[in-house]
Amino acid sequence: MKIKKYSHIKSTIAIARASFKSILRSPSAVVFSLLFPLIFIVVFGFIGGGGITVDVGLDNKSDTINPIYKTLNQIKVVHFVVEDDKTMNQDLEKGRIDAVINIQKNPNGLPAYFVNVKYTEASKEKGSILKSVLSNVILPINTKANDAPPPVAELRETTISGREYKTIDFILPGQLGFALLSTGVFGTAFVFISLRLTLVIKRFFATPVTKASIVLGEAIARIVFALFTAIFIILVGHFAFGFTLINGFTTVVNMLILSTLGLIVFLGFGLAVSGVAKNESIVPPIANIITLPQFLLSGTFFSISAFPTWLQPISRALPLTYLNDALRKVAFEGATLWDVHHQILILLIWGIGIYALAVKVFKWE
Repeated sequence: MKIKKYSHIKSTIAIARASFKSILRSPSAVVFSLLFPLIFIVVFGFIGGGGITVDVGLDNKSDTINPIYKTLNQIKVVHFVVEDDKTMNQDLEKGRIDAVINIQKNPNGLPAYFVNVKYTEASKEKGSILKSVLSNVILPINTKANDAPPPVAELRETTISGREYKTIDFILPGQLGFALLSTGVFGTAFVFISLRLTLVIKRFFATPVTKASIVLGEAIARIVFALFTAIFIILVGHFAFGFTLINGFTTVVNMLILSTLGLIVFLGFGLAVSGVAKNESIVPPIANIITLPQFLLSGTFFSISAFPTWLQPISRALPLTYLNDALRKVAFEGATLWDVHHQILILLIWGIGIYALAVKVFKWE
């Protein structure tokens, strides 16, 4: 009788299949990876965000020594953004800012200032708010200066084409990133510590199954589950709430590639946690130390620019920040994977570091 040669590939696939089935049977995996992010997407999709803020780019050539700018700078609704002209115009077209303002002194006398404001067709709502604010600022200045024309300041408006940047376009990539983080850290940590405590790994070692097959099998199962989760979240966001997929199918593929890369990095965190934790009750506190700061500080709900200045460097050091940023650029701006190579590089550096740590602390028995 001919003995069949043992196949490590088949054993890896068998472990992956069994692990995938166990994930589907786990209520916590479904809640944290699928339902929890979906709830936030639905809520933000319906309410469309919170308080009103108009992000206004300040032209580099703008006069800032005038009463109009000084008054606008004190109004909470108006948030000035200062960057180079090329970046500012790109941000306006891509919906990152709502308008660009350029206040110029009139060399010919009165009116003393021309207030040049540039909007996009997609920012009409915010543009109307800014116009109302400007009118309320300019009118008292003109009235105070003289009771009759000519006025001290004159408002000039320009509208260019642009895409609407909806709340869902910011929220969905953040929730997708959080789902991947939860799957990678909690799922991996719990499964390996469970396999170790129940002596399943010891039983594996009594067979020809290799350590690599065990790790790869578990990783494949989580990657497949995460990709299904990502596809579901993206499709619900797109068809139910108008989430922007600027290049259609190509955008979805690029988002899935980024999701896979992000999950592989987060799996390293899970392996490290399972190595440090001595039992299952220790896993949640350690895992939360890793996931909670990233959930709150990585731009999941709010832009990092809204955080205090001292907190922003911490936010920019977290891996989830770069995954969220890359997903948003690909989905809304139509960026290619090469365009987000900086974010990918940071994720790879994090991956190398965390897997180096995981190798040191991970225990098989």
